[in-house]
Amino acid sequence: MTSSRTPAFPSSDPRRTAPVRVPAQPAGPAPETVRAPGPAPVPETAAPPPAAKRPGRDRYLDLLRTIALVRVVVFHTFGWAWLTVVFPSMGVMFALAGSLMARSLDRPAPAVIRARIRRLLPPMWALAAIVVPVMFVLGWKPLKAEGIWWFVKLGCYLLPLGAPPYPAESGSASGLLEQSWADQAVGPLWYIRAYLWFVLASPLLLKAFRRLPWVTLLAPLGLTAVIGTGLVTVPGETGEGLVDFAVFGSCWILGFAHHDGLLKKIPRYLTVSTAALVMAFGLWWASGHLTDEGWNLDEIPLTQATWSLGFCAILLQYAPSWQRLPGRLARWDGLITLANNRAVTIYLWHNVLIMATSPLIDELWNVPWVGDHLGTYIDSSYAVLMLLLVWPLLALMILAVGWIEDVAARRSPRLWPSGSARRRKNATAER
Repeated sequence: MTSSRTPAFPSSDPRRTAPVRVPAQPAGPAPETVRAPGPAPVPETAAPPPAAKRPGRDRYLDLLRTIALVRVVVFHTFGWAWLTVVFPSMGVMFALAGSLMARSLDRPAPAVIRARIRRLLPPMWALAAIVVPVMFVLGWKPLKAEGIWWFVKLGCYLLPLGAPPYPAESGSASGLLEQSWADQAVGPLWYIRAYLWFVLASPLLLKAFRRLPWVTLLAPLGLTAVIGTGLVTVPGETGEGLVDFAVFGSCWILGFAHHDGLLKKIPRYLTVSTAALVMAFGLWWASGHLTDEGWNLDEIPLTQATWSLGFCAILLQYAPSWQRLPGRLARWDGLITLANNRAVTIYLWHNVLIMATSPLIDELWNVPWVGDHLGTYIDSSYAVLMLLLVWPLLALMILAVGWIEDVAARRSPRLWPSGSARRRKNATAER
């Protein structure tokens, strides 16, 4: 989801020649022109200037999105709270999405919103088509106390304007799946809901930003200070949705600023110093509002909002707008391309697949000699084994359902879109 600018071409084509001044002829009859035998000479015309190329993907932004996805998987495997400080993945992902949304809104807004919703929902439906039936098979039933409203909320698996319902515990303690598996599987859908809210609000947000940029950029921080700190409480799932919208709203609008070039108009030292102050305030606030999960910024809304905004401002201020990955980063081009082409699939399925690694690792105890001699090492490195195993499982999931992202975007389905064919084509063209 990115912004890149079309390079400006010089006003004059270097291939054009300067006009030749012809000396004035003396007065009198014009001299007789003698033509050489043969065909008449063809007047020489200047070659047209080269056509401007359509701007492609910004590989710097693609790299940031890939790092964000990897960090999310690592965090949900190990649970290290400090990772949310080192790299606030969700803030980065919303900032990148906001930049791409501003670029897309150069076209009519209704068409852009339809396209975004069309690309977002089918991958989510693929997850729901598997997760929801398993919930019912394991004994999940409608809540009589909620009546028809329960079925309305169930519709959020089709259009996630709100939070879809799920059982707090599913299955049995001795079953293959841990009882909290439904919570883990449905958990990533909060991002889909927030993304959808931002997409629907973007036409108005972009107009407001271009009229009052700083007020629009900072307004979500003010909203977070009101509803994200408990000063005003909005109950239920609506309140959670509003908090998510407020917390990451400034990051989304910062993406507008990146696309419109506003950050480039600000001296770099001023951006960095201001961002550092905002981030320092966030850490100070967190120090007095730590939860049972310590420095997990996901649990401290005001710190998440300020830290993410400052962090993303620095990243986007230094954005080099690469058309190709430089140096040693080029060797990762295929994986970075794959991660960006399958970002929604990776994000939606990573929690389910992390859980799926546990029964696979547990089977090691049934392997002769391994369980008896390496059991201690398996226990001590369990999370590492989960991280190592989740990547091939993600690869299999990409092959199985990743093509749905292509169909949703009205592209030809691809099993492994790592860009290798495009790179070979470019390499051949450069020879």
